Amino acid sequence: MAEMIRGLPEPLPVGEHVLWEGAPVPRAFLLHAFHLRKLAIYFGVILLLRGTFAIGDGGTLTQAIVAMLWLLPVAAAALGLVTVLGLLTARSTIYAITDRRVVMRIGVVLQITFNIPYRIVEGAELRAYSDGSGDLPLQLRGDDHLAWLHLWPHVRPWRLANPEPMLRCVPDALHVAQTLATALAEHAGVAAVRPAAPVAQERGHGTPVQPFATAGR
Repeated sequence: MAEMIRGLPEPLPVGEHVLWEGAPVPRAFLLHAFHLRKLAIYFGVILLLRGTFAIGDGGTLTQAIVAMLWLLPVAAAALGLVTVLGLLTARSTIYAITDRRVVMRIGVVLQITFNIPYRIVEGAELRAYSDGSGDLPLQLRGDDHLAWLHLWPHVRPWRLANPEPMLRCVPDALHVAQTLATALAEHAGVAAVRPAAPVAQERGHGTPVQPFATAGR
């Protein structure tokens, strides 16, 4: 019987097998893809500056608090919208690794499925976070590129000229990286390169991006 990937309307071709299937960890996705913590700090600084300027202009502490409270609903609404969008994006995303390709089903309103065969994958990397989740960007060879805007936020930041599709905040990232490394190596006909276990850091910051597999030409 042909295997299915959750959320896709058609089964895989006969002989193709699903090696891993999953979705982003919602909390990690909010923090690292939508930068919710950074946005909260930004709005916190803005509120403090608002109060400081009010006192600097001769206002009382009460007036400074009132000035800050005027901006509080705006900050709360912005953070709320980002949270809702991030959660919807994470919950509508499906990643899969088969023995022939990487599949990314993304999109909240209009869902798009990207199939990335291993023949166009030059290599892959791992950036792990302290909660065990991590990002896996894929480097594509030659002119086989996907549009950065079509992929966002499932794309490596700041690689606009050569966009790198990225499995974002996948659970048990080291295991997923090992699975992908083995699949790429088997496709290339070489021995698999085992990803080095990254050292977890405090506050969810990722370790430096580490290359772990490269397909043969």
